[in-house]
Amino acid sequence: MSTKDWISTSRKPARFARRLPMQTPLVPVPASDEAGDYLLYEISEQAYTGQLLDDGAGATGLMGYAPVGATPTFTGSLIKVDQHTRVRLRVHNDLPPVHPDFGHAMGTSVHLHGSATLPQYDGYADDVTQPGHYKDYWYPNHQGPRTIWYHDHAVHKTAQNIYSGLMAQYHIQNDWEKANLPQERYDVPLTVHDAIFAKDGSLTHMDRDHSGLYGDVIMVNGVPWPYHEVERRFYRFRILMGTLSRSMTLRFVNKRTRRTLPTWVVATDGGLTVPQQVTSWRHASAERYEMMVDLGSCRVGDVVELLNSSNKNNRDFKHTDKVMQLRVTSEPTDTRWNQVVTPPPEELHPIMSVPVEAARRTRDIDLERDDDTNVFLLNETSWEDVQAARWNLFLDERGDPPRPGDVEIWRLENKSGGWFHPMHIHLVDFRIIDRDGGSDRVQPWEKGPKDVVYVGEGEIVEVLVQYSVAPSHYPDGRSTGPAGAGAELGGRFMVHCHNASHEDHDMMGQFVLAAADGTVHLGEDHPNHPVHGAPPV
Repeated sequence: MSTKDWISTSRKPARFARRLPMQTPLVPVPASDEAGDYLLYEISEQAYTGQLLDDGAGATGLMGYAPVGATPTFTGSLIKVDQHTRVRLRVHNDLPPVHPDFGHAMGTSVHLHGSATLPQYDGYADDVTQPGHYKDYWYPNHQGPRTIWYHDHAVHKTAQNIYSGLMAQYHIQNDWEKANLPQERYDVPLTVHDAIFAKDGSLTHMDRDHSGLYGDVIMVNGVPWPYHEVERRFYRFRILMGTLSRSMTLRFVNKRTRRTLPTWVVATDGGLTVPQQVTSWRHASAERYEMMVDLGSCRVGDVVELLNSSNKNNRDFKHTDKVMQLRVTSEPTDTRWNQVVTPPPEELHPIMSVPVEAARRTRDIDLERDDDTNVFLLNETSWEDVQAARWNLFLDERGDPPRPGDVEIWRLENKSGGWFHPMHIHLVDFRIIDRDGGSDRVQPWEKGPKDVVYVGEGEIVEVLVQYSVAPSHYPDGRSTGPAGAGAELGGRFMVHCHNASHEDHDMMGQFVLAAADGTVHLGEDHPNHPVHGAPPV
């Protein structure tokens, strides 16, 4: 099939013609129970239409999260909370029974990607809530400051549901981060995604026999190629790659001087890092990088573009080398947060100081593809195999499974041929310790705590994992009540490729974490069972 067959048949949107929509935090309701205070966010999953293309073109059918009673917008579902704030997220599935464009049943599962959450609240693929029902998800937010995100994780339909708009950023903050990293209008969340449009404005889902969807229209915060007005000073950009499959290599370039702006990575998926100055960085689906960019070297009137030079095995089109534009319109009006600050050791993620020698074993995960069926596999198994085993099939079947606090090396080997895989491990953050035979090949931008790792074509990547679990949602450690069982009981957690087309066909597996005393209970009556532990209402 020719390249032009994959380009949208709609009229292309104008580039840099629309303002970047700013993401607006949801307002919670303070609440309490016998365990203490928490914040209640009550949201609705809905279908709606939006004008993604230029005026005069057809509207696009979308799905999104919104406060109950409100209409969704792509940027209206950001959640910002302080560290150690207990959150109850009640999600109502108010979607139609079947997807209006793609025709699949609209059961959903909400995964808070980057949160160490108990299995029954972790957005397990088969833990779906049907239209007309709701589920409460409990989050402890005990981890350090970080940019995470929540998105649909429904089994075998994740790609199409995220693509339709079921994704949003979620920020955990603490006092150090608020004092030392840009805040307010200088703290800009960017959710980058791509799309293919039909002539009538509807989304077209073409994943090339399950290998990946690569749109020819680049979107940021739901707008094609937007612009944003900035001052001459430091900004923080929280960049989530919300694409289904596309990876990018990004850089900020001043169009007048044609020079790359000074840019520092100040946080990765798992939170704060020792700042790393970069000229560009590789960014795969589901990864989050917090970049501090020095616009002080610009003149008022300068234009800066966020450009993409792509990576191997993407599908690139005429304007996919452009992402968005910054227009420098004024001198600084606020001098706070206007320098790069190195966090003190106590603010860095514990995994960054765990010695490799602490690993009790190496876990081998092979990333594979069955060419006859176009199905992607982990260690020769698919998610259908996991389902057939009633969710009791694991990627490493050796005895003595890990307990909370254990350290392991995961060795990920890409044997699948012409694809890269952004691999995501639920529950844990990890440190990349080796890329293709050398620790010196770990790239500067990926030297912080991670929960997604780019595994390139033919590569072997090793990551250091320390198993931690969400603490009991009850301060005194009790393990009963409406928030579910305590972490001391262990449970099952997913691992999968975050090229969502690969994930849906069928590149998902799971691992088991033993209870603190070493026991493993896999019955469906386990309080932390990912499907039966906290069913929807």
